[in-house]
Amino acid sequence: MKKTAFNNIHKELKAKLVEFAGFEMPVLYEGILSEHKAVRESVGVFDVSHMGEVEIRGKDAFEFVQKITTNDVSKLTEGKVQYSSMCYENGGMVDDLLVYHCGDYFMLVINASNIEKDINWMRKNVFGDVQVIDISDDTSLLAVQGKNSIHTLQKLTNTDLSSIEYYNYKRGKIAGEDVIISHTGYTGEKICFEIYMPSDVAISEKIWHEIFKAGKDYNIKPVGLGARDTLRLEASYRLYGNDMDETTNPFEAGLGWITKLEKNDFIGKEALLEVKARGLTRKLMGFTSDEKIMARHGYEIFSNGEKIGFVTSGGPSPILNKNIGFAYINIDHAKIGNIIDIKIRDKKIKAELVKTPFITI
Repeated sequence: MKKTAFNNIHKELKAKLVEFAGFEMPVLYEGILSEHKAVRESVGVFDVSHMGEVEIRGKDAFEFVQKITTNDVSKLTEGKVQYSSMCYENGGMVDDLLVYHCGDYFMLVINASNIEKDINWMRKNVFGDVQVIDISDDTSLLAVQGKNSIHTLQKLTNTDLSSIEYYNYKRGKIAGEDVIISHTGYTGEKICFEIYMPSDVAISEKIWHEIFKAGKDYNIKPVGLGARDTLRLEASYRLYGNDMDETTNPFEAGLGWITKLEKNDFIGKEALLEVKARGLTRKLMGFTSDEKIMARHGYEIFSNGEKIGFVTSGGPSPILNKNIGFAYINIDHAKIGNIIDIKIRDKKIKAELVKTPFITI
């Protein structure tokens, strides 16, 4: 397994380490519930260095990124970030990703489990003067999330963090080291930052330790992948491989807002135009359940004995104090307020289709 630059720290903190996307990663430290609440109530820090980073360089970089992504890159200027996706010709999703406008090049941030697949897809579709450069192994990434993240990080930088608008970034220094400070995150918190830095162990560990010193007054906590999942689900953020994949299109996944059919040709556009014209046959919906047993990925969903869908993600919401999840529901049954039956082993539990996001922060 690969190890991030923070691996020794995770071991010192006695994190529970698991294999994830080929990396040895912390799933939890003291517990998912306390780590979840640390982010919602104050500040938490995630090692997300397993994510992939790809630079797109060359004089045709803009045209290339515009061609392979569904959102409109022409809306970006240097310092801005865009949520987007890549699709196959049939409209199925390759991945969801972030696009960073870095001046004379772009940086794409992709899901850890898709790095090899995504880069192969990019290189397969290269044209003109374009270089696809994988910098994943050269990059460490910390997510510092929650209302006190700004107070914690401001102690360590001369960059005015309050001037970085949501989905924007600035280059600056944290603890004296050159970094990219991005006002982005995967927790639903509006006050949130992601710090890109060299994967050098000494630099990465220095920044980690300085962040924790600065956040001591705010009861800062390290947060593992377990709470990362409960936080993103509570905020209704999709997870590639669960809520969407090559068999789903952005419209049924609820990502029509990042799919700009009016822009010039992009990969998958024709298929997505057809989807739009004929209408959806299913739709990703949120559900809640007061039952103690949790619905998990793949569980079948029924209504009056008829199978109408399946669960894509499920887990607890510590804030709502009930179980929540996402599911693909046949369009005829995809109505807010509908009661559904989720088959869990040899029994069925009741759940209600609800409006998302599950919580408003």
